[in-house]
Amino acid sequence: MSERLADWTSGEEGITYQACAACGHVQYFHRAFCAACGAAGPREARASGRGRVYAASLVCRAATSETRAHVPYNILLVDCAEGFRMMAHGDNGLAIGDAVMASFRPFAGKLVPYFAKEK
Repeated sequence: MSERLADWTSGEEGITYQACAACGHVQYFHRAFCAACGAAGPREARASGRGRVYAASLVCRAATSETRAHVPYNILLVDCAEGFRMMAHGDNGLAIGDAVMASFRPFAGKLVPYFAKEK
């Protein structure tokens, strides 16, 4: 298998996903196989960052001392344009169905995807 594309999980600004050459299934979490058909070596690609809000939850109580400075913050489920769903941070006030675009912001010492309403 070739070297993985850098993305936000390694501190780079980017979101990557995988697509299966055998069945076309798209998956967000990196695996050595397709979660749908079991074929080895799904190819990696970089996502556009565009999506639509599937769900939103405003967090009003910090889970850790590192997140206290960020309260309140919005956690989203985003249906990305490429066909996968991911959890990420986003602007407060986003609603289900809003078209959004990803950027990246620091949160509790790490770089994370952050979605805002698409202009």
